[in-house]
Amino acid sequence: MLAAAAVAGLALGPVRIPAGDVLRILAGDTGAGPFTTIVRDVRLPRVLLGAVVGAGLAVVGTVLQALVRNPVADPFLLGISSGASTGAVLVVVLGLGAGATTVALPAGAFVGSLGALVAVYAMARRGGTMTTGRLVLAGVAVQYILSALTSLVLVTAAEAEHLRAVLFWTLGGLGGARWDALLLPAVALAVGTAVLMALARPLDLLLVGEEGATVLGLDTGRFRAAVFVLASLVTGVLVAVSGAIGFVGLVVPHAARMAVGAGHRALLPVSALGGAAFLVLADLLARTVAAPAEVPVGVLTALAGGPCFLWLLRRSSRTEGITG
Repeated sequence: MLAAAAVAGLALGPVRIPAGDVLRILAGDTGAGPFTTIVRDVRLPRVLLGAVVGAGLAVVGTVLQALVRNPVADPFLLGISSGASTGAVLVVVLGLGAGATTVALPAGAFVGSLGALVAVYAMARRGGTMTTGRLVLAGVAVQYILSALTSLVLVTAAEAEHLRAVLFWTLGGLGGARWDALLLPAVALAVGTAVLMALARPLDLLLVGEEGATVLGLDTGRFRAAVFVLASLVTGVLVAVSGAIGFVGLVVPHAARMAVGAGHRALLPVSALGGAAFLVLADLLARTVAAPAEVPVGVLTALAGGPCFLWLLRRSSRTEGITG
């Protein structure tokens, strides 16, 4: 699926390129004229960035659902993506860290995502327990607060480039993909996924419940704290280059579980591949559905993920009230 999605992403667009020419260009053939420049310099970085961001968001969503034992956990719904967006916007608008440098943006996004996650988790975990209703309400509350803060910063700055930055990080998009922007998110994805794969057994233990995991020797408090920091770091780096793209981490893990079950040693890599294919296809649709205009890819992922979220919330609310 990912290979087919990548070829389609390279071949389709305002200029349609035959799939055979795409494959020859990827193999090193430079005789395709202007098609070579379009594929190598314009579309290939975008497809690769979409694959990296989609894989990372899906992996983070899979891990968050295990950490909080909740099917609606997702970097976007829990406010992590919104926190990362706010942190990145503050870096740009306030000129922190000498402007939007490759280091300052991910650092600001990481601080914002970690702060949002800590706030949501603290509000949702009342009396030692956490329900779907409280988790969703806490995530919505944090998103409203962060949206208000971002709007306040924008009104204070009131410059055109700042407005574009806010819209980019709010709606999400891959239009700014460049070769030099790929390294950091690719490293964050590779390292984060490798570490989480090594932690597959502790993540599986969390599925049996807090008490069961503790009896089996897992220090759940320290483990959750460490993985929360790692998830926030990966999300912050991804949002710094793509903006807040929602629902990838909600939809893809559920589809992956249907294919390979709940064991994280198989679930994590399958979620990564599924998330990569999903976002590459979503970005292809964003580029072509209203051509020559481009729809923010976050809008399309929300349209796909919203109904899935409502279905999961309805299924969860059968056994608990929305207020917990």
